This record gives sequence, structure tokens and C-alpha cells, in this order.
Amino acid sequence: MSRELEMAKLACRALDEKKGKDIKVIDIHEVSVIADYFVIASASNQNQVQAMVDNVDETLGRAGFEAKQIEGTRNSSWVLMDYGDMIVHVFDEENRLFYDLERIWRDGKELDISEFLEK
Repeated sequence: MSRELEMAKLACRALDEKKGKDIKVIDIHEVSVIADYFVIASASNQNQVQAMVDNVDETLGRAGFEAKQIEGTRNSSWVLMDYGDMIVHVFDEENRLFYDLERIWRDGKELDISEFLEK
């Protein structure tokens, strides 16, 4: 498993642990140079957005992966976590529907994350 895919797997598990909804991983390496993978998840409210972001940051940090940049604040409804070749987007449900990254990046390949979430 590549380094980027390992980061995506860890991010999925961290999001799932905090009850993230509709977690998706999109392989965009063939359609963009900005990253290889997008991980996208929804939260019910801003507190859950922050809990999910904190858990991803802690989980990936323990595995030796540090975010290059995190966009969004404690009160944000969308937080972007840039790990270089893997980017995590955590939205509240309303903003996820509004920005619809899955549609924008539909040329990418959505991965089956069921194996990522197995313990």
C-alpha cells in the first residue's frame, strides 16, 4: 500500500471513529496534480466537524504524518486538511451538499473504503 493510500486509510478510520457520515475516498491522481486522494466526510454540526478534524490530526500524527496546512477554524463548517498527496475535507451536511466535491471531481475514481474500516 502506498504512503498516500495508508494516510487515506488512517483518515477514514479516524473519521469513522467520530461517527463521520458518508465517508468517501476519491483517487484523483490521474486527473489532477494537487493530490492523489481526497477523503471527504460529513458531520452533523460544528462540534462534530472539530472532533473529526482533531481525531484525524492525532491519528495521522501518531503514524508520523503531519499536515502541511489546515484551512478552517474551530467554528468552521468546512475544514480542509492538506497532507500533500492526500487531502481531507470535513463538512457539515449543508455545505457538503452545496460544494458537492464528488461532482466536481467525478473524473476521479471513488474507492471502496469498506476494507479501510475493518479493524
